[in-house]
Amino acid sequence: MRLAKLQEFVEAGGPLPIKQAAQRLDVTEMTIRRDLSSADSPLSVLGGYVLATTLPGADRYSLDEASDQHAINKRLACERAAKWVQPHDSLFIDCGTTMVHFAEALPADMPLSVVCYSTNIAAVLSRRPSTQLMLMGGLYHPSSATFFSDEGLQYLNRLGVNKAFISAGGLDLERGASCSNFHEVPVKQAAIRSASESFLIADESKLGRLRPAFFSPLQAFARIVVGGAPAAAVKKQFRELPVEFARAAAAAEHMH
Repeated sequence: MRLAKLQEFVEAGGPLPIKQAAQRLDVTEMTIRRDLSSADSPLSVLGGYVLATTLPGADRYSLDEASDQHAINKRLACERAAKWVQPHDSLFIDCGTTMVHFAEALPADMPLSVVCYSTNIAAVLSRRPSTQLMLMGGLYHPSSATFFSDEGLQYLNRLGVNKAFISAGGLDLERGASCSNFHEVPVKQAAIRSASESFLIADESKLGRLRPAFFSPLQAFARIVVGGAPAAAVKKQFRELPVEFARAAAAAEHMH
């Protein structure tokens, strides 16, 4: 049985890249994802890795499930935001499924220095020969495939970056930018403080939404790019902010 074999692999060697899992079992990655999609599965897929489910039966947030939602709009927003990156920039790239698209949208041969704190972002950046990658360490949080520690924050503060690219689970006009994981808040705030310019990237489903952990007023961002075409009434709410929309059918629309 595939699931039993997968459990043996993970128990013997720890988190296993889903690509390797598929190769070992001679099946597709989609088959692996389908096998592990049930709520009572002893394994789950997070950040492109198969790993043990630490809380069986819990309401698990899966990066891979989130990556299937609004993927086109996320990609559009990230492709637009990647145009703001110049050769030899020093970047902070936030965590989350949106930012995977951003890492993939960066020109492959552009020389960059990048600091990040998530395994899925690092996996993309580590394949770029011209990128100097710095990964913040600490305690691993499977919910977002991130590492966090006070030492990691000090490391980020010492490095400094000239551009920070930040993701959010919610953008509210009055309450600002928010996310689901409280351990991400100090990292996002440190990145915004240390960067010369900060940019917020989201898909249109995040507009007007509130998440539990608030981390920044929207006015802190030099630019906000939103993938998709939200309703006119929603767009109107954000008209005073430096927001632009990246749409599939047309060039990105600027708000004035």
